[in-house]
Amino acid sequence: MPRRKAFFFGFKPWKDEVPNWFPDLECTVLSRKAPTMLIHGWPFRLLLYKKPEVYVWGFKYWPFLKIFCGICGIPFFHVEDGFLRSVALGAHRSPPASLIVDSRTMHYDARNASDLELILETYDFASDKALMERAEKCIELLLNFRVSKYNLGRRLTLDAVLGKKERPRILVIGQVETDAAVKYGCDRPLTNNDLVRLAAAENPNAQIVYKPHPEVLHRTRAWVSDPAAVADICEVLIDDIAPAEAFEGVDRVYTISSLMGFEALLRGIAVTCYGLPFYAGWGVTDDRLRTSRRTKLRSVQEIFAAAYILRSRYFVSSQPSEMEAVLQWLHDATEAARVRALTDNEGPGLSSLSTN
Repeated sequence: MPRRKAFFFGFKPWKDEVPNWFPDLECTVLSRKAPTMLIHGWPFRLLLYKKPEVYVWGFKYWPFLKIFCGICGIPFFHVEDGFLRSVALGAHRSPPASLIVDSRTMHYDARNASDLELILETYDFASDKALMERAEKCIELLLNFRVSKYNLGRRLTLDAVLGKKERPRILVIGQVETDAAVKYGCDRPLTNNDLVRLAAAENPNAQIVYKPHPEVLHRTRAWVSDPAAVADICEVLIDDIAPAEAFEGVDRVYTISSLMGFEALLRGIAVTCYGLPFYAGWGVTDDRLRTSRRTKLRSVQEIFAAAYILRSRYFVSSQPSEMEAVLQWLHDATEAARVRALTDNEGPGLSSLSTN
């Protein structure tokens, strides 16, 4: 049976991986830039093919493309990094170990309902015992392996960096402030420094700890707000500390829409969200942005089952795989990277708050 023809816009960094990620499709990777598309006759050339499909990376596409596909009845899908990504950063050209594919919008789009949101609103988790048993086992693996979305941080506890805990400790999770997850996940402009100030104002007797995003710390993405401007009201982690270590001893996490907020929930830590990530609005978080679309009360385990199992696709060496295998692979790869760093006497430590 001939494979369906599919066109991928915005996938240029992963051109070689795309056919492995979508083995059931005949894949063509194209530019997402409007002038290039028009010069080569896109998107009108889609009409030359029988039942084509279109895949775009996140929101990195010409808006008319989605409108055109809607008018012409061409299936259109958003694709983005999954919740278990890699050891190194995407900016280092490390391919993702998981993907989210959504026919409506991305899971971090607070404005509209995604496929993931609709599953959380409608799925009968209580009757799917096999799914929930698998979710429990995968959560246990994730926590035991100390795996996160990115897995290159240092194994340093907050006590080792900041000294013994003597009062409540609040962890503020920084994000890349120009990222789509912030732009589309919040109803108002909000910087990391704004979030630090809010956490400090709401917890006057606590120790506020600000963890910048690893891509900012490793200089692969630019600073927007300078952490030095809030250093008088918080402790800024200038080392890229692994999330599992950063959570130890923390009483509450503040985030806009970071996945680390959900990783905190998996560890039983209270979470305040100023945006509307996929895990907010279901009764497990302290929400400052609400939506009438999310009406069900869901457990952390049900949200995990929907997001990490039902809506995620997994890969080892770009070949289709299962979540359990990816957890093991990330754990093994992370441990191997740590051994190499110790052997080479290298460390990803950072020594400055400079935003240059």
